[in-house]
Amino acid sequence: MIRINLLGQARPKAAKQAVPLEATIQILLAVAAVAVAFAILAGVYVSQKKQLDETQARIRDLQAEKASLQQIKQEVETFDSEKTVLQQRIDVIETLQRNRSGAQDLLQMVANTVVRVDSLWLTSITRSGDSLDIQGEAASINSVANFITELKRSGYFTNVEIKSAKEDDIRPAVETYGFSMSLSITPPPRGPVQTQPTGGTQPPPPAGKGRS
Repeated sequence: MIRINLLGQARPKAAKQAVPLEATIQILLAVAAVAVAFAILAGVYVSQKKQLDETQARIRDLQAEKASLQQIKQEVETFDSEKTVLQQRIDVIETLQRNRSGAQDLLQMVANTVVRVDSLWLTSITRSGDSLDIQGEAASINSVANFITELKRSGYFTNVEIKSAKEDDIRPAVETYGFSMSLSITPPPRGPVQTQPTGGTQPPPPAGKGRS
């Protein structure tokens, strides 16, 4: 359908409604506020993301260090175990050496004490720790008493106690006395044991006894 303007006048155009300036400013401010907030949030996110990455990296480093320290700990524990076993072996060897050296010193001291007593010889020596049990024979009670005196004088023995001393009949033709005693061993002096006889050369035990 074709419409014809019979009046010959132009149709009026609709007038455009103007936007108030205040409303425009408010819109711009709102947009700017949103942009600033977004920028702030973006900055916070970047900062937090960086801190999180650094924390995770630190955790990984600490875990690696923990694993390394754990391995070192196991190596140290293995070393300590081997060291303990080795020290035990060393202690056993040193104990054996001390006992061997101590036994030699002990026998030497007992022998040096016996030779300073007339007519006395030993038949048994039993050691238990630092205690010593001695049995022997003597031609007289005085010899037994002199032997006790020499043991105390040696400085190597203490707590010398006579258990028994009585005449026996090992050799009916010769008067002899069997005796037994106990004593304690003092720590041996350093270096070789040296003793000085208190008198002249002592005669050996009577030949009739047949023991020394």
